[in-house]
Amino acid sequence: MEPKDKKNIVIFASGSGSNAQRLLEYFEHHPQIRVAALFSNNPNAYALKRAETYHVPALLFSRDAFYNTDTVLEQVQAFEPDLIVLAGFLWLVPQNLLRAFPNRIINIHPALLPKYGGKGMHGQKVHAAVVQAQEPESGITIHYINEEYDKGEFIRQERCPVLPTDTPEALAARVLQLEHQHLPLVVEELLTQQEQA
Repeated sequence: MEPKDKKNIVIFASGSGSNAQRLLEYFEHHPQIRVAALFSNNPNAYALKRAETYHVPALLFSRDAFYNTDTVLEQVQAFEPDLIVLAGFLWLVPQNLLRAFPNRIINIHPALLPKYGGKGMHGQKVHAAVVQAQEPESGITIHYINEEYDKGEFIRQERCPVLPTDTPEALAARVLQLEHQHLPLVVEELLTQQEQA
């Protein structure tokens, strides 16, 4: 029998939103899971346009609303999310959201944590640091979030080689492929496990 309704994902994104795009595509016709909304802290985030293309509500919020009020929390709660996915979202999530959604907020980080994580470590800065350190491999870490940047419990790590000839841009492209490949699958797995729990 078909479940009465679908599991809801809420995405938070600050930038171009290619991972958001991947989730929007993957779950567009999914029988059990849908992207219910996308939130952004950046009025110029291309992620907002991506959401509109898929007829998914796209909401913008300010730093003040996020950190000093319950407005964003209440807006998120209205979508009844089973999972919140940070897809290139750069702000630390405040306590009110962490408390409201324990173990239901995940992040994807473009490196193998615990290395190359923490405040300010995002995007090209991560890949530049990995290349500069001549690491043999890099990859992605999908993890639950807590009150510190990149410190939550790991859900999955996937690896790729770092080649001696790599530039940060070349490595970024390889890592992004891993993100696009694995993020929808991990989200699907987490929500399907919830169903069975």
